[in-house]
Amino acid sequence: MPASSSVGKLVLVRHGQSVWNVDNLFTGWTDVDLSPKGREEAANAGREILRAGLTMDLAYTSMLKRAIRTLWYILDETDRMWIPVERSWRLNERHYGALQGLDKAQTVEKHGEAQVKIWRRSYDVPPPPLAADDPRHPRFDLRYADVDPALLPATESLKDTLARVLPFWETRIAPQLQSGRNVLVVAHGNSLRAMVKMLDNVAERDIVELNIPTGVPLVYELDSALKPTGSRYLGDAAAIEAAALAVKRQTERR
Repeated sequence: MPASSSVGKLVLVRHGQSVWNVDNLFTGWTDVDLSPKGREEAANAGREILRAGLTMDLAYTSMLKRAIRTLWYILDETDRMWIPVERSWRLNERHYGALQGLDKAQTVEKHGEAQVKIWRRSYDVPPPPLAADDPRHPRFDLRYADVDPALLPATESLKDTLARVLPFWETRIAPQLQSGRNVLVVAHGNSLRAMVKMLDNVAERDIVELNIPTGVPLVYELDSALKPTGSRYLGDAAAIEAAALAVKRQTERR
């Protein structure tokens, strides 16, 4: 491990648009792939990182293919496919429980905008859980065979998501940053929202309104205590704002 007296940079990227993003479905831990647009967003994220002159030393991602494939595109575009990569369930998207696979706009029509907003964005209220015998429950998924079944969620709030992300940050990501390595994390809207809440100390009421666009690198400069001294998205400001607005409007009727 190279010695360094400075703290490394942190780059967060939400995976590119998925096929269920296109269909406006609650996804959660369902393992869907990138759409054609999502693949282009992922490649563009790599180009933006390269254009910014950032050299990534190692990467972390979830166990879900939309994040993994986004990472592949980024590493390809930046010619860093050889760097160490670690995958962890702790970086998975928030588990949406029984909402997974449902159309977001139709769910609003059935349960009301206020209730769905609570399920989607509230800090501590999870959606209805999957039944223990539901074949969609992660305890039946081979990729989590080495995880204590008691840790695998049937539903999660953002608070729950932060509770599982935080130990990974403390034990895996933070030490690498403190050693001076530049770290890339490719994950999901809510696992990254949890990380941003932690880094920026965002209030619970405000984190509900934070919209992280797909496929746009978010760069953090950190001090020796890993407190942010600055952060910025890479790319065209108008395009980034439009992408964030698209995330916000996912529950609107088409």
